[in-house]
Amino acid sequence: MPPTALVRDRLTLLTYGHLAVFGYFLYGFGPVVPLLREEQHTSRGVAGLHGTAFAVGTVVSGLVTPWLVGRLGRQMVAWIGLSGLATGIVGLWAAHALWATITLAAICATCGSLVVNVIIATIADHHGPAGPAAISEVNAVAAGFGLVSPLVIGAAVAIGLGWRPGMAVAAGMIVLLLVAARVLRVRIPAAQPVPKATTAGRLPRSYWVAWLCLVATTSVEMCLSLWVADVLRTHSHASPGVATAALSAIVAGMFAGRLAGGRLLLRWSAPRVLLGALTVSATGFAVFWLAEAPWLATLGLVIIGLGNALHFPLGISLAVARSGGQPDLAVSRGAFATGLAFGVAPFGLGVVADGVGPHTAVLLVPALLAVAAVIAWRLAQRPAGVSPDIESAAPAVLSVDLG
Repeated sequence: MPPTALVRDRLTLLTYGHLAVFGYFLYGFGPVVPLLREEQHTSRGVAGLHGTAFAVGTVVSGLVTPWLVGRLGRQMVAWIGLSGLATGIVGLWAAHALWATITLAAICATCGSLVVNVIIATIADHHGPAGPAAISEVNAVAAGFGLVSPLVIGAAVAIGLGWRPGMAVAAGMIVLLLVAARVLRVRIPAAQPVPKATTAGRLPRSYWVAWLCLVATTSVEMCLSLWVADVLRTHSHASPGVATAALSAIVAGMFAGRLAGGRLLLRWSAPRVLLGALTVSATGFAVFWLAEAPWLATLGLVIIGLGNALHFPLGISLAVARSGGQPDLAVSRGAFATGLAFGVAPFGLGVVADGVGPHTAVLLVPALLAVAAVIAWRLAQRPAGVSPDIESAAPAVLSVDLG
């Protein structure tokens, strides 16, 4: 089956800009948590509450997004989200107390997730059959900006400015995005009506299979985002600046994997590709966990990123495909998976790390990969029982014209 063409019009580029901003913030905040722990003189478990704050914000966003979109429209909700994210980022510049940074993390997560929920649903509607391809590409763009974020923040730390100026770059990006949308007169269109054959507000059982896989794979990403720098410092003896910047290795792998993964999806079904991606992630983790030299550990992180690249795009695309024509609801409920991953996995890993050290505690990651692999294997064995749309939708997930 030939790949579906992806037309990148002004609206598409605008939506890519939305996710680029959130990608910069999300991948930048992870390596900031260990720096906050030292600044605030807290334990790893307490520092992990920043991940819990992300969870609360993400779940709140998932609850309110369908309601807000129904009353205000996607355009207004997206800009409310961006404005709130910018406000939270500026607040983090001034905040130093634990309660303040945790509160602001929740605000940023809520507003940023509003943006993600609206944009993913908009892309799915706007591009039709090419929606999965656009979803994957916008995640590649987010990963690309996420690649830059730890480097900028790490450089700011290395030269003595601290992490705050590097994080504040995201607020400037939001201002530029608002100006570009106004100058180009690009608006986010309203949501399409729910098909008559679908019970509005209810998702099929098959949707929740993909949802469970999202919980496991997102937990992997969050654990790595928040604790990789700590493991590098304690086990591989990397300096704080190098350890902070090294998270970019994962994001670099994700960026490359999302751009190059389309050929695999043209030959094999989505669940089988997901199994392969999980295997690559596990291999990279083994290299990272065993390495005592920073350069070798960083190589492991690149391999992890190559595997992780396909986890979220495949999961959310298949979830949308099984939503019965309700992309806003599907993506919003997918935010619950992200919220659960944010709240439980990083905090649990932090508590365990306080007792046995981060290097041993991070073994939670391969356990989560194993859970996701079991689910993917079940999907591969019974694809028809999960969704009849998988085989038709999967080849387009990453098959895009990059010319």
